[in-house]
Amino acid sequence: QVQLVESGGGLVQAGGSLMLVCVGSGRTFSTYGMAWFRQAPGKEREFVAAISWSGGSTYYAESVKGQFTISRDNALKTVSLQMTSLNPEGTAVYYCSVHAGGGYYWDPSQYEYWGQGTQVTVSS
Repeated sequence: QVQLVESGGGLVQAGGSLMLVCVGSGRTFSTYGMAWFRQAPGKEREFVAAISWSGGSTYYAESVKGQFTISRDNALKTVSLQMTSLNPEGTAVYYCSVHAGGGYYWDPSQYEYWGQGTQVTVSS
């Protein structure tokens, strides 16, 4: 069993930055890849970024490449998402999740244990 708690969201102006942090619990945290997804009002949940269990591999949605950076600290059981150059299209609830299914990182069906999410609002 893994529990996840996201934090770091808030209101930011376009062009600004935010750092999201997801804290996990459970001794299996470090054995799974992790990812951030986001869901805007009226839209489906979409993949943002993922990181392998070791942190050695990272994956990004095309829309955030070069702007967002995902990282993890297995000793602290955290996964972070540094977001820069934010634009209003980044307004959404951001969730972290455990890549328990082993399939494609961008596929939400490959994930278990979702946090409650943290709201990010980017004003123009």
